[in-house]
Amino acid sequence: MDVILLERVEKLGAIGDVVKVKNGFARNYLFPQHKALLATDANKARFERERTAIEARNEKARAAAQAEGQSLDGTTYVLIRQAGETGQLYGSVAARDIADAINRTEGHKIERKHVAIQQPIKTIGMHDVTIRLHPEVALKVTLNVARSPDEAERQAKGENVIAAGQAADKAADEEAAKEIAASAAAAGFDRGPMDG
Repeated sequence: MDVILLERVEKLGAIGDVVKVKNGFARNYLFPQHKALLATDANKARFERERTAIEARNEKARAAAQAEGQSLDGTTYVLIRQAGETGQLYGSVAARDIADAINRTEGHKIERKHVAIQQPIKTIGMHDVTIRLHPEVALKVTLNVARSPDEAERQAKGENVIAAGQAADKAADEEAAKEIAASAAAAGFDRGPMDG
C-alpha cells in the first residue's frame, strides 16, 4: 500500500514522501496516529495544498521538543531495585519505569512511548537510554540502577560494584580458609596414615 507521510517516520521517510508499506502497518499504526495518508490523487492534491501548514506544525512541535530536551539531555536518574549477588535484577526496568523516574524528579511530561529501549534493563549498573521527544529530536539520559543509594553513589563514581563485591567475598573466603588451616595446625590435627 502506498502512503504519503505527514511526519518523519524513522526507517521509512520524511514529510511528503510517498512510500510503500504493508497494509497492516498503515491501517494499525500510520493512519490512527495521523502519520500518513493513503496515496490517492485526491490525498496528494490535499497534501500539496496543506504542505506549508503541515511543515509549520511539524517545525513548531520539533522546536517545543528541543526546548524541553535541552534540560533533559545528559541527566542521570537513580533507580533503586532489588537484585541478586551477581547483579541480576529480580524484576526489570521497563520504559514505563524510566518515564516515571524522569517525570518524578524533573517535572517533565515524558510518556513511555518516548523511551526508546529495545529490551527491559535486567542488570544493575549505568545504562544509557535514548529518549525520542519528536521523530527528529533524540537525546540521551543515564540510568543508575542500583540496590541501595550507597551503591548508586559508588557506581556514579565509576566503581564496578559487582566486581568489588565478588573480590571482597573471595578475600573473605581466603581469610576464612587461612584461619581454619591455622586453627587445625594449632590443635595438632594430624590424620596420620590411612588404613585401607
